[in-house]
Amino acid sequence: MVAERTPEELLRYTLAAVAPGTTLRDGLERILRGRTGALIVLGHDPLVETICTGGFHLNVGFSATRLRELAKMDGAIVTDQDVTHILRAAVQLVPDPTIQTDESGTRHRTAERVAKQTGYPVVSVSQSMRIIALYVAGRRYVLEGSDAILGKANQALATLERYKARLDEVTSTLSALEIEDLVTVRDVSIVIQRLEMVRRISDEIQHYVVELGTDGRLLSLQLDELIGGVGPDRDLVIRDYLDATRRERSMPEVVTALAEIPSNDLVDLGLVARVLGFVQGGDALDASVSPKGYRLLTKVPRLPGTIVERLVDHFGDLQKLLAANLDDLMLVEGVGDQRARAVREGLSRLAESSILERYI
Repeated sequence: MVAERTPEELLRYTLAAVAPGTTLRDGLERILRGRTGALIVLGHDPLVETICTGGFHLNVGFSATRLRELAKMDGAIVTDQDVTHILRAAVQLVPDPTIQTDESGTRHRTAERVAKQTGYPVVSVSQSMRIIALYVAGRRYVLEGSDAILGKANQALATLERYKARLDEVTSTLSALEIEDLVTVRDVSIVIQRLEMVRRISDEIQHYVVELGTDGRLLSLQLDELIGGVGPDRDLVIRDYLDATRRERSMPEVVTALAEIPSNDLVDLGLVARVLGFVQGGDALDASVSPKGYRLLTKVPRLPGTIVERLVDHFGDLQKLLAANLDDLMLVEGVGDQRARAVREGLSRLAESSILERYI
């Protein structure tokens, strides 16, 4: 339902509905080639019915050819929310005239007002300008061709590759510092900063993937290969250092606060540290902190999440985990001799590889 989606989710849902390869996009392209305009409401309920006058009640299956033929008539077309049926055609839409709009053309003014009043996406095809505009979630979004979107997406992908390479470097450095117990607030803030930057760029590319539809399959595969594991890494780093902040703040609250940092301010490590909840001061970024061990434990092969939780709860921090012998590990519920050896050997290998990567 429209009411259950956030504005961003509704925009992505609508872009997916009009993406290349969909029946709706095929119909819209036919309308453009036929040099006619169109006004299409993607949803119907009693409120939409109250602003419709005249026209025809159809309730027929949706198809690109039917949309094209019905667009030849004056008036708007109303479909169901899933765009599987055309419910009405050749109707006049009479939205609330007091709703603010910055559009000048009659069709576009009507489209914006209907979208704002009903909450449903409205598609406007301009006959004179030959563009397709979406009015959804209070925004006007002009659809571009696949070539233009792919150009921007490839630029974003190249940027993401550079940022991901830098993220791998700082994450590797953090692992080595954690092993040596030399982590500072600055080191944690740099990793979180890079993780957030990569997340934002990947979200932008995912937006392009949705808009490209069937033309974005290759882009989607490249994106998945680049950012695999980035989301869990951010959550694990935050969990590792959340208690070190000595603030009453949950992980979802920290994640939300990070997402709300303006892009221009994300370069400020002090601001990132404050969002994470670290105590501020003259040399706050150089203050020492210790991880609990979540992130490194998840790198141990075949170690269930429940065992990771129990190990962290039992030992409290990573240094105690690294110092634990087999008997110490076997005191944890669910950790027998074989699993204790796997944890011990796994952490030892991680320690060796992290130190080698840092100094060689």
